[in-house]
Amino acid sequence: MNNILIAYYSRIGSNYVSGKITNLSVGNTAVIAKKIQALTGGILFEIKTIKPYPLDYNETTEVSKAELRSNTRPELLEYLPNINEYEVIYLGYPNWWGTMPMAVFTFLESYNFRGKTIIPFCTHEGSGLGKSENDIKRLCPESAVLRGIAIRGSSVAGSDQAIKEWLKSQKINLED
Repeated sequence: MNNILIAYYSRIGSNYVSGKITNLSVGNTAVIAKKIQALTGGILFEIKTIKPYPLDYNETTEVSKAELRSNTRPELLEYLPNINEYEVIYLGYPNWWGTMPMAVFTFLESYNFRGKTIIPFCTHEGSGLGKSENDIKRLCPESAVLRGIAIRGSSVAGSDQAIKEWLKSQKINLED
């Protein structure tokens, strides 16, 4: 049984990529999550909210900014039946306003991650991981939070080698 979970939030629709708004049919974070899955054999779980964010980039930025200001926890569409099946959790998200989308906060607060290893990965267009690693450590104080990776959304297609090297630096056994 595979004890690796790849939980991620990703957004489709108009996104800011390389200085312009581009329509994405697959979100950047989903692309990275699937690359990690192919290398580790982990189980994918997409974090989705009951009320989806707008497809328009500018509308989404306003909604996400308001959620962050009010510390909102959007309700998730589905939950994992048993987090205890997993020892290692890769946690993926776009960097929104210097941290994770509030839906990822909801996800982290919905389970007991005691004794688990959490490895963050995020997509961004210039702000890296922001303070998200510290936020994960604060929300999951009894977990080991390993060094994350931040990949520019505009670079996800060509990120295979960077991801592979990052996984190896984490001493993760790869599927190949």
